[in-house]
Amino acid sequence: MMIHERGDIKWHGIMFFFVLVQYGHGELTYSVQEELKQGSVIGNIAQDLGLDLGRLSPRKVRVKMEGSEKEVIGINLRNGDLFVTGRIDREEHCGENPTCILKYDLLMENPLELHRLSLQVQDINDNEPIFPKDIIKLEIRESTDKGARYRINAAHDADIGQNTVQSYILQQNPNFVLNIQTSPERKYGELVLDKELDREDQEELRIILTAVDGGSPQRSGTVVIHVTVLDANDNVPVFTQAVYTARLPENSPLKTPVLTVSAADADDGINGEVTYEFSRLSDKSQTLFSLDLKTGEIIVTGDVDYEERSKYEVFIEAKDGYGLSSEAKVIIDIIDENDNSPVIDITSLSNPIPENVSPVTEVGIINVQDKDSENNRRVRCFIQQNVPFNLVPSIKNYYSLVTTGQLDRELMSDYNITIIATDEGSPPLSSSKTVQLSVADVNDNPPVFEEQSYSAYVSENNKPGSTLCSVSARDPDWRQNGTVIYSLLPGEVNGASVSSYLSVNGDTGVIHVVRSFDYEQFRSFKIHVLARDNGSPPLSSNVTVSVFISDVNDNSPQILYPAPEGSSFMTELVPKAAQRGSLVSKVIAVDADSGQNAWLSYHIVKATDPGLFTIGLHSGEIRTQRDISESDSMKQNLIVAVKDNGQPSLSATCAIYLLISDNLAEVPELKDISYDDKNSKLTSYLIIALVSVSTFFLTFIIIILGVRFCCRAKPRLLFDGAVAIPGAYLPPNYSDVDGTGTLRSTYNYDAYLTTGSRTSDFKFMSSYNDNTLPADQTLKKSPTDFLQSFTNDDESSQSYSFPEEMKRGSVIGNIAKDLRLEIGALSTRRARIETEESDKRFCDINVRNGELIVAERIDREGLCGKKVSCILRQELVLEDPLELHRIILHIQDINDNSPVFKDVNIGLEIRESADRGARFVIEEANDADVGQNSVQQYSLEKNENFVLAATGNTVELVLDKELDREKQKEINLLLTALDGGSPQRSGTVVIHVTVLDANDNSPVFSKAVYKASLPENSPVGTVVVTVSATDADEGVNGDVTYDFGNVNGDVRKKFTIDHKVGEIRVTAAVDYEATTSYEIRVKAKDGLGLSSYTDVIISITDVNDNAPVVSLKSLTSPIPEDIPAGTEVGIINIQDRDSGNNRQVRCSIQQNVPFKLVPSIKNYYSLVTTGQLDREQVSDYNITIIATDEGSPPLSSSKTVQLSVADINDNPPVFEEQSYSAYVSENNKPGSTLCSVTAQDPDWRQNGTVIYSLLPGEVNGASVSSYLSVNGDTGVIHAVRSFDYEQFRSFKVHVMARDNGSPPLSSNVTVSVFISDVNDNSPQILYPAPEGNSFMTELVPKSAQRGSLVSKVIAVDADSGQNAWLSYKLQKATDRALFEVGLQNGEIRTIRQVTDKDAVKQRLTVIVEDNGQPSRSATVIVNVAVADSFPEVMSEFIDFPHDKEYNDNLTFYLVLALAVVSFLFITCLVVIISVKIYRWRQSRILYHSNLPVIPYYPPRYSDTLGTGTLPHVYNYEVCRTTNSRKSDSKFTRAGSQNVLIMDPSSTGTMQRMQSEKSILDEPDSPLEVS
Repeated sequence: MMIHERGDIKWHGIMFFFVLVQYGHGELTYSVQEELKQGSVIGNIAQDLGLDLGRLSPRKVRVKMEGSEKEVIGINLRNGDLFVTGRIDREEHCGENPTCILKYDLLMENPLELHRLSLQVQDINDNEPIFPKDIIKLEIRESTDKGARYRINAAHDADIGQNTVQSYILQQNPNFVLNIQTSPERKYGELVLDKELDREDQEELRIILTAVDGGSPQRSGTVVIHVTVLDANDNVPVFTQAVYTARLPENSPLKTPVLTVSAADADDGINGEVTYEFSRLSDKSQTLFSLDLKTGEIIVTGDVDYEERSKYEVFIEAKDGYGLSSEAKVIIDIIDENDNSPVIDITSLSNPIPENVSPVTEVGIINVQDKDSENNRRVRCFIQQNVPFNLVPSIKNYYSLVTTGQLDRELMSDYNITIIATDEGSPPLSSSKTVQLSVADVNDNPPVFEEQSYSAYVSENNKPGSTLCSVSARDPDWRQNGTVIYSLLPGEVNGASVSSYLSVNGDTGVIHVVRSFDYEQFRSFKIHVLARDNGSPPLSSNVTVSVFISDVNDNSPQILYPAPEGSSFMTELVPKAAQRGSLVSKVIAVDADSGQNAWLSYHIVKATDPGLFTIGLHSGEIRTQRDISESDSMKQNLIVAVKDNGQPSLSATCAIYLLISDNLAEVPELKDISYDDKNSKLTSYLIIALVSVSTFFLTFIIIILGVRFCCRAKPRLLFDGAVAIPGAYLPPNYSDVDGTGTLRSTYNYDAYLTTGSRTSDFKFMSSYNDNTLPADQTLKKSPTDFLQSFTNDDESSQSYSFPEEMKRGSVIGNIAKDLRLEIGALSTRRARIETEESDKRFCDINVRNGELIVAERIDREGLCGKKVSCILRQELVLEDPLELHRIILHIQDINDNSPVFKDVNIGLEIRESADRGARFVIEEANDADVGQNSVQQYSLEKNENFVLAATGNTVELVLDKELDREKQKEINLLLTALDGGSPQRSGTVVIHVTVLDANDNSPVFSKAVYKASLPENSPVGTVVVTVSATDADEGVNGDVTYDFGNVNGDVRKKFTIDHKVGEIRVTAAVDYEATTSYEIRVKAKDGLGLSSYTDVIISITDVNDNAPVVSLKSLTSPIPEDIPAGTEVGIINIQDRDSGNNRQVRCSIQQNVPFKLVPSIKNYYSLVTTGQLDREQVSDYNITIIATDEGSPPLSSSKTVQLSVADINDNPPVFEEQSYSAYVSENNKPGSTLCSVTAQDPDWRQNGTVIYSLLPGEVNGASVSSYLSVNGDTGVIHAVRSFDYEQFRSFKVHVMARDNGSPPLSSNVTVSVFISDVNDNSPQILYPAPEGNSFMTELVPKSAQRGSLVSKVIAVDADSGQNAWLSYKLQKATDRALFEVGLQNGEIRTIRQVTDKDAVKQRLTVIVEDNGQPSRSATVIVNVAVADSFPEVMSEFIDFPHDKEYNDNLTFYLVLALAVVSFLFITCLVVIISVKIYRWRQSRILYHSNLPVIPYYPPRYSDTLGTGTLPHVYNYEVCRTTNSRKSDSKFTRAGSQNVLIMDPSSTGTMQRMQSEKSILDEPDSPLEVS
């Protein structure tokens, strides 16, 4: 092993590396032998370059081969040795180049350095010589002269120099010697004929040729030369059989062998090689069969169809290498296979059909055909689905499609009837056809409502025009028969027309309200809605809609006592000795509403002493809460409010004045006022009696109504249960419509009688069983009758015979006369001609005169081919009724075709040495006609050499005189074929005879060496060069073919040679980088095996077809974002496999990124930063590096380098807003969300994770954390406690956002919290004091003018804003026309001037409301006395208007009211008792009534119009409620006599056919039907 150092390298250590990196001068070269073992040491790179062993690993020292990823050497980083890591094969890397140098780059980083290494690989003798083929075959005629030379392809040795092929050695033999030739490229051998060959002595020779190289040890390779001796051609091929027969199933797969013909030739070689070809074959047969030229095997190449042709006759010619031939006949019989599915044809179809069509009605005619024969032709036809249709066989292959049952369009509107036809072949074939039948609609279904009855609920005071409810009816019929129109049946509601209350949308069934309802007028009513279809005649049904009006709280309570307009001053006296719970008074009120809207509650709104009196919440009774004491004020004022329970509730108030005293005399102001105690007690007793009687009367009425309602509701609940109860009258002619004709289950129906049922009667009808319409009366025709309507003579036919090629419209015969058909009925019965096995009709019928005429051109040859008898089968089809007649047409042949030879010219090649009497078969002429009109004889033009011999179908040309090529090279003979028709027709063919000579000249190339230049990547098919060789011989002997000689497999993949013209073309991609030149050996060979060779040298020119390859050698990722500019982050290598300028590469970065490429050593670039990085702006860089070469056109490639920027915590969290404001209403719920703050940190992961917290502080003297809390993850601020606007209205907190970086960064923001006011405080009245005694606190002078200030109500509200805006209103006053209150200031002023008529005592109730939502209020009572001084007020008390006249009037009215109420009560009792007695008596005759009953039918019944019956007997039980278990009487007549019958007259009337067998003895006995 030697180490060479080239260049100017004198420095060592650091200075050496600096010069090497900057200038790249100097190169280390190592020389090694190929095939060194792995691990073998080549040299020490560290010592040779003076590198520090300790720095090899940190600097990532590595070697890289230029232009290859394969690594064969490596560096041991521990000791610096350069060693072998893979197999080094010189032949693989350098091929046949004499010098093999591998270029390597030694790469180091930190800093980047590059050194060039050259590895010279020395050749060793590790490859032996190899011949292209194991056997070299030569074919040499025995007549070849001595000295003839035959070039042998040179052996190939992958080694070079002395190790390649040096000599050849030929095995000793008596006929050949070896002559070694030397060319500038290689050595090759020529086989020289030293002694003439004798085929009779030896037919074959095998000689071993050895190639030897010059290596040590010496290696060799051998090849066997196989010489075949050829002889002369003097025998004709002879077939083993004159006629071959074969049977072939139709539809045989392609390439199916039919048979193999065989002919033998006594000659050898080309003279004995027999080839086969068709001599006489029709155009159709040419597409069906193929003949192997070598083996004589006939195979199938097309679709063989028995239906097209059942037999084929072909003629095969056997020919040897020099044109001698013979002929044999092959007969192929085709075997029928079941390969044709039945074909279904719809001949006639009635569509649509009405749904009331009767069963066994013919709706269509079906024809089924099968093109196969015998059993394969027999067809069975049926319908697969369960449909009400059937196929009835008719004549021959015709079927009638008939109905089998009743159709119902509502159940099935369309039928897809799948007709399946199956033949009897093996395996059977079937086909199907879907017939689409539509059922036409008949209006046979009335609209049916979705519900038996509808209920609608509406609140009173509704808006007119609002939607009440919607009814919906369905009509299963179609179009206008199924279009439903809604209308209201005439009727009255509360004495007015129903249309004045409701309206219905005729299209949608939506019911609208016409007017507003009042619950207090009427609470419910019923209407009837009619649904009618648009059929003819129209059908309809109706339904009951019950409308229920619900109450709305629209009436305020009315206070009956005390009367609001009366003066209640001191009307009630409370004894001083009254104990706790003593009844003081009672407030009586009523409400016009009902239900909970009328539930009244009583409340004391205001009292002089709130702890002294209480009022019953529901009774209105005012009682004492404690014992009366001497300290209680004598005058007590109560304000009582009466509220109902509606939403919203309504209320009314009244004032009650109480005096605590044992008698009026004790009152200082009323000492002189006396009351008549007797009258007062009488009045009280009258009131109590009136209330008691009224209460008892009302209670009695309510109980009676309740009992009545419960009795009626009980049977209704029974009817609304699971048991079906008759709800409406239905016509009697109904039956089951489920499609099966029977009811699927047994139905029992219970009928119950209510307490009022004695006003109705029952009537039982007799069975329908005796009056049922038989089903057979609806059938028009039975299937047997239907079959009899067709012609049964299936064998009858009419035959006609006429010549082919008759004109269209020509009359064949009168078929109407021949079949005795009525001419006038041909058109009405839709007479037509159908073809059995074809869609083409050749004849037609003239329906006007019954003549059978020609409809299409009839060509016998096109229809029947070579068949002697040509028959067409047609069918005459007539409908109504269906008839079918078979027509047989015999087509007669005319002489309309001339004999035709297959080819215009027949070429024969005959050697001039052919013997006299040699026979040559000529392909016979073909005549499409048959019989006497076909070919009858042949004639040959007179000539000197040939005569004609025609025997049967064989025509032979016989050599009568020997040929002489020198006298005549070509002979043209005219052969004529004649048929026997009249007039006679003929056809001719020219026989061209070519005289062949002997082969005695080898091909000669025009050049010894051909040279060509080819650009790489030339398209496939590009012509590289054309070689040319000539042969002095003629014919086959002079036909030169070209082929490649000894070439390797790569040449054969990339190039091909045209065997005829010698063009060498490109067949695969040619790559300059793989091989720069090709040397090809080309052989030229004549027809009998003589050959010669030439060399073709193809030089490949480089094209810029390789884009630069960008490789990433090193990359630092991720990189910190604070990395300084100019830092190296990666190393890039660029390689281009092209040469010259195509190899020069420019590299750049396309994007605007803070990186650039800095050229380094050779094709290396450093990727460095150019500016400051910021991960928050760009976190990842996709750097696209583009490399472009300088070729024309230039090619470029790109590589994307992905660089990630590592995050550094350099950004504090930033709030989205500079400050936040939050608004919260006072009295908020603790824990509710106040607002949310959000801060963003553009850093990554923990550096960008934000945590929120509250900064310490105080709010209203307390810690901020006692008011608010913040979610550390989301920044949502929650309220910890409930806020009070009256305490404080706003405050500020500070929220801090901190990240999780190291060190952490933070920022804060101010959050202002504003508390909004809620109306949670009622107004407070300051004056007059609510708890003080305000009786006569204000005096109004009698001379007060309009607008005089009487008093002022002063109130305040703790709320703020509009919640504190107060308004004053006068809620109640003794005289509303005298005083008013200022809305905003609360000042009480006179509206008019005070007069003497005004009462002295004036009581004003003032309500103070705020403006909140909802508003709050407070009330105060202001007592005003109209007087100039207080003594005048006392005088007014003395004149208190409780005089005797008033008391007497009150007593009279109380007595009168008590008498009226008592009279009404007694009268009601008498009427109820009388009615009960009357009804009890009427129930005795309940079961003797003959009134009709309305029957009920099961829900799945429909009108059968007399065409069906119920197939079973149904029993109906009738039971009665209310003590019906006490009696047990039954009708013993059979249940079958109690079923409903169908009236045959279809009038829909019902008659009673039931007679009672027993009369019930007891009025409440039940009725049982058994």
